[in-house]
Amino acid sequence: MKRVYFLLAITAFGMNAFGQKTIDQKVSELLSKMTLEEKVGQLVQYSGFEYATGPQNSNSASVLNEIKQGKVGSMLNVAGAGETRKFQALALQSRLKIPLLFGQDVIHGYRTTFPVNLGQAASWDLALIEKSERIAATEASAYGIHWTFAPMVDIARDPRWGRVMEGSGEDTYLGTQIGLARIRGFQGKGLGNLDAIMACAKHFAAYGAAVGGRDYNSVDMSLRQLNETYLPPFKAAAEAGVATFMNSFNDINGIPATANKYILRDLLKGSWNFKGFVVSDWGSIGEMVPHGYAKDNKEAAEKAILAGSDMDMESRAYMAELPKLVQEGKVDPKFIDDAARRILVKKFEMGLFDDPYRFSDEKRQKEQTNNQENRKFGREFGSKSIVLLKNEKNILPLSRSAKTIALIGPFGKETSANHGFWSVAFKDDNQRIVTQFDGIKNQLDKNSTLLYAKGANVDDQDRSMFAEAVETAKKADVVIMTLGEGHAMSGEAKSRSNIHFSGVQEELLKEVAKTGKPIVLMINAGRPLVFDWAADNIPTILYTWWLGTEAGNSIADVLFGTVNPGGKLPMTFPRTEGQIPVYYNHYNTGRPAKNNTDRNYVSAYIDLDNDPKFPFGYGLSYTQFKYADMNLSSTNLKGNQTLKISVNVTNSGNYDGEEIVQLYIRDLFGKVVRPVKELKGFQKVFIKKGETKTITFNLTPEDLKFYDDELNFDWEGGEFDIMVGTNSRDVQTKRINWLK
Repeated sequence: MKRVYFLLAITAFGMNAFGQKTIDQKVSELLSKMTLEEKVGQLVQYSGFEYATGPQNSNSASVLNEIKQGKVGSMLNVAGAGETRKFQALALQSRLKIPLLFGQDVIHGYRTTFPVNLGQAASWDLALIEKSERIAATEASAYGIHWTFAPMVDIARDPRWGRVMEGSGEDTYLGTQIGLARIRGFQGKGLGNLDAIMACAKHFAAYGAAVGGRDYNSVDMSLRQLNETYLPPFKAAAEAGVATFMNSFNDINGIPATANKYILRDLLKGSWNFKGFVVSDWGSIGEMVPHGYAKDNKEAAEKAILAGSDMDMESRAYMAELPKLVQEGKVDPKFIDDAARRILVKKFEMGLFDDPYRFSDEKRQKEQTNNQENRKFGREFGSKSIVLLKNEKNILPLSRSAKTIALIGPFGKETSANHGFWSVAFKDDNQRIVTQFDGIKNQLDKNSTLLYAKGANVDDQDRSMFAEAVETAKKADVVIMTLGEGHAMSGEAKSRSNIHFSGVQEELLKEVAKTGKPIVLMINAGRPLVFDWAADNIPTILYTWWLGTEAGNSIADVLFGTVNPGGKLPMTFPRTEGQIPVYYNHYNTGRPAKNNTDRNYVSAYIDLDNDPKFPFGYGLSYTQFKYADMNLSSTNLKGNQTLKISVNVTNSGNYDGEEIVQLYIRDLFGKVVRPVKELKGFQKVFIKKGETKTITFNLTPEDLKFYDDELNFDWEGGEFDIMVGTNSRDVQTKRINWLK
């Protein structure tokens, strides 16, 4: 009994049973010592001075002085063990010596760059995606970075939106699974480990639904659609322990996300019980003034903090206005305390109070600067992100002993462009990034010849290089055309109304095609493009995205068959911009088209076929896979049973390969209309030539749940179609009845 009283007494003095203060106790003790301005200082984030991802409104001298005064909680765009150490030393001159958090856009790799995120999603390989973020976290943390502004888990159905390259595509289920893999990769075995960095689920919320695919634009939708399609990846991220969230720039139904109490306080910090903190996107608090939601920065700061935005990234609103708002009684101090507590907890979890310099280690940085194992993985990941769209004449894979190959197009000898948008630039990029030309040349036999002609620039009307390109093609046995969009034509603030090949690239392709030479077309892009002429007339097409540091080697591995492509599209590819938005999991109408060309008083365009150019989940291989013997454990189920679904997949071709087997369902009748298909599972399997594998899925009532018009999340009994196939279009279907 005396022992119990002793332990209770220790706890009363802020100690746990082992004589150590908990993080919550340490934070409470620290908060009790802080002035109002010091608390607000923890809510302030500024950018470094060399690189910015938005308009800066500060100068270096004032920022450095505020850091010394304890008026800054975090910096972004400060990287390198030496630089972060210098800034941290300034923070330790402050009265309470609270360390800084260093954030950076580590989006698809750090020192070693991997495919752009949409390209990664095309791999449908959760293990590879997680490992890529594990490597990114290891490299970034070695450069002194504590926090990445990733993953972007926005669901996006409009390829005109430039930021589709940063996400995982149009599907909520796939996007959720990829988002979770990224969080596991970034945060590793837990915050506090030297190779773990804080992840950030962004952009909260519905940024991918911006009207017209125009960046920063408004979002207007029902709460049911918001909860069913756009919020699940965020909810899953919160449940998985993601460290932070970032606000989106858009308004949602008239309320800017940065001050949207429904999503921030009611959902995120209320129903979902999220314990991390929320950071604004760059300047999004101040941008509520031009939104027309706040008359000035003072009102913007008030609305943002009351709604639940904890940290102000580069708006200069919180430090300038929050102390006055508290003194005027417009903001309860509890909101400041809550925001500061959330941020301080993360600093303690990262171990920064124990050693503020623990991530600023020159030795670790040197070890991760040119890690060859990371590059080797990047090469593998790049090859598995490529999607084979056509191979009608079996031109691919190419022979290494081909006598003469011509590489034609503006991307053949690009270096840093292979990074794609949202990459971290290094001074030696031009020396270390593998070009497509070098990757191909390095794999050709010594007696083979690789010719090159640029043919055209990326985005102008210069046709002066056409003649050289045509003559080069005439000398070759096979021509590889490398076309697409420039690496900086997709990304933030890179929305496009026209997503065809830019400049005169399509004209170049047509001129080379007139030579009659066999053509392999490689499309470099960060988004789905419209390329109807090429899709109809060029028999061999690879979608190669932007693949990163090892791009040239990854591409060559696929061209020459070292790797059999197995990627699948994570977004639907439209026939034309007029068909956008187009996505596989749409609702039916009262007048659905009966077939692809049915246009008579049905939901269709009178001048366009109804289906997309390439469907969601589509991708070919150098081999062929045949699906047979789809079997269900029952066609009549009741209550909380499990439906077991199996299908035999046979590799009937001449190459070993990987296939992504996809499971879809359709709820035929509901209290609200349901999509014509919904992805509910997928498996990536390696099957040797001639081999058959039985693929099994399990489906439970949890997979049948949806939001009704009153936001109840539940399932209904009734009829369901169960579909298994190689993409969202080509499936085998069986119907079941599942009673509740």
